[in-house]
Amino acid sequence: MFRMNPRVQGVNEELIELYDQVMPSTIGHMTDFGFLKGLRPLVTPIRIVGNAVTVKIPHMDSSAVHQALSIVQAGDVLAIDMSGDEERSCWGGVLSYIAKQKRLSGVIVGGCVNDVAEILELKLPVFSLGTSPLTTRIVGIEGEINTVISICGTSIHPGDLIVADDDGVFVVSPSDAEHYGREAIRIQQAEVELKRKLDSGISIASISGAENYFL
Repeated sequence: MFRMNPRVQGVNEELIELYDQVMPSTIGHMTDFGFLKGLRPLVTPIRIVGNAVTVKIPHMDSSAVHQALSIVQAGDVLAIDMSGDEERSCWGGVLSYIAKQKRLSGVIVGGCVNDVAEILELKLPVFSLGTSPLTTRIVGIEGEINTVISICGTSIHPGDLIVADDDGVFVVSPSDAEHYGREAIRIQQAEVELKRKLDSGISIASISGAENYFL
């Protein structure tokens, strides 16, 4: 069965501006949830911040991926759930060319990609589990667009905020994003004072309180 729900604009410009300064690893100090552990950037440095458009395909049939590219908008992040297939690629050079035309913020693939040289030439930000010459096909089995998906064990809803950099990928609902974002900025700004203390000779164990466990 094929299903396509309307695109969801969950992320506003204020969140985009806030997260332009946020590192996912800073949020890693606050929560264990929302990280797509196992995904790797195709190239570094890399930066993605945008609104999730979700796709789910059944291993070898990428019909829904092609259709999703007809509804994405500038700034979106296309997130593709390959139903656990870690050996096949659903994303290559031609689709990257379209994504670049559409001005996507990036692509997140819960599987493999191919045509690496073309993607790198286009400078499209892509995260995946790896690369593979074995590809999907258009065979009309089934597929879903803008439904809840799962990549690396993490649920992604249409309209979620996706932020990624060299350290990895974090996804969060817009309703929770401001809290994490503002706290992340506070932590990052506090590192200036932290480094000043380190430069003055104070130990990191003293500052963090870790030394108290060794008294």
